[in-house]
Amino acid sequence: MGIYSRLVLPQIMEWVMSNPVFSQYRQQVLEEVSGKILEIGFGTGLNLAYYPANIQEITIIDSNLGMKKFAQKRIEESKLSINSMVLNGEKLPLENESFDTVVSTWTLCSINQVEKALAEIYRVLKIGGKFHFIEHGLSKKPQIQIWQNRLTPFQKIIADGCHLNRNIKQLVEKQFRDVTIKEFNLPNLPEISAYMYQGIAKKS
Repeated sequence: MGIYSRLVLPQIMEWVMSNPVFSQYRQQVLEEVSGKILEIGFGTGLNLAYYPANIQEITIIDSNLGMKKFAQKRIEESKLSINSMVLNGEKLPLENESFDTVVSTWTLCSINQVEKALAEIYRVLKIGGKFHFIEHGLSKKPQIQIWQNRLTPFQKIIADGCHLNRNIKQLVEKQFRDVTIKEFNLPNLPEISAYMYQGIAKKS
């Protein structure tokens, strides 16, 4: 992991993702989570403030050690029982059907082998378990898609693997049969990064 990824990027992500425009969507994604929870792509820990008070145990993973500098203070201040691991979502050292809920907020864009990660999410969920997510991705507008495709190679370099052009709906529905997704443009963001996919996928 290079200096930029370990030291500079976490500061950028803390600043960008602390934007209040994201807060209401974090709250929406997390308001109905329950049981034993796995959060992939924990980042700097901005989701912690929005977990329901009755949640007792969360396992968090992130592949970037540099994020822990920001996350650790939030972890220490939280009343939740938190098990933290440094790894990506492509191969989870976790037992089959061991979680009631998996959470991902603006993470699937940057996982290299995203289909493997979604298969792992499905594997570790219990029958009836739910995957709660919000992700940015491929716009419905062809003219925006052109720029998303053009700029994704540069975005991957400056944002630690982030893709602007992933069709999150197709990716999730390839793994889960029972999926509810809302698609919309997030206000006050450039259109190339403003198209959102928010939903819940259930393991039948």
